[in-house]
Amino acid sequence: MPILQLFLIAVIQGITEFLPISSSGHLILFPQLTGMQDQGQVIDVAVHLGTLGAVIVYFWRDVKQALAGVPVLCRGRADTPGARLALGLAIATVPVVLAGGVLHLTHLDVAMRSMAVIGWTMLIFGLVLFWADRHGADIKSAADWGPRDALIMGLWQVLSLIPGTSRSGITITGARKMGYARGEAARLSMLMSIPTIIASGVLLGAEVAANADSAAFRDGALAALFAFVAALLALSLMMRLLRSVSFTPYVVYRVILGVGLLVIAYS
Repeated sequence: MPILQLFLIAVIQGITEFLPISSSGHLILFPQLTGMQDQGQVIDVAVHLGTLGAVIVYFWRDVKQALAGVPVLCRGRADTPGARLALGLAIATVPVVLAGGVLHLTHLDVAMRSMAVIGWTMLIFGLVLFWADRHGADIKSAADWGPRDALIMGLWQVLSLIPGTSRSGITITGARKMGYARGEAARLSMLMSIPTIIASGVLLGAEVAANADSAAFRDGALAALFAFVAALLALSLMMRLLRSVSFTPYVVYRVILGVGLLVIAYS
């Protein structure tokens, strides 16, 4: 695959994975709107691994805390901050893994990869994010995140399996609706992405590894590196902007893109 195409795909994934504008939707739209060949699952898995590395690096303190809590949790206790965080991440991941497995086995995930679906989800869930952000209180922090809130956010995350919804956008929506401050909602959403991306990578990676050749692995490594850098920059920028800016700019982008896609899809 040409290095320019690898670069563009990786940058698109890196920027859109953590911004609430849907990375999967943009990756599906890229070949449809540019006429370039579909990047395939090898590159999709690679760029997701790149963004996984970025979120782990950025939130390393939280990741380290959760990892330290795993042995405590395995002993049947959740009485440390790390154990509570690890438990919450596990609970939040179960619904999307189960639902994603069903969609993958039934091939419904492929059936939903259309411009019309992405247009509607961009528009509808963008407006839902706007509503939740405007009316959500700022009364909760990550320290308040317990099993109940983790499950609720996990159920919201299931909606991200519909292309164009945005995993980060829909989980932030759920967190804001429950009263988490903007920065804390984004932080929890990003941490939830780690086990979710790992689960997706294991599922799809096992399938593509058997058929990939050396050229595919080379392309994948380059794409992962590009995506890592782009995601780290995008994540840093968003977390800084949230100190003074709401999610409204992302909503405006989603609405404009959604309307544009619906016009193209139905014309």
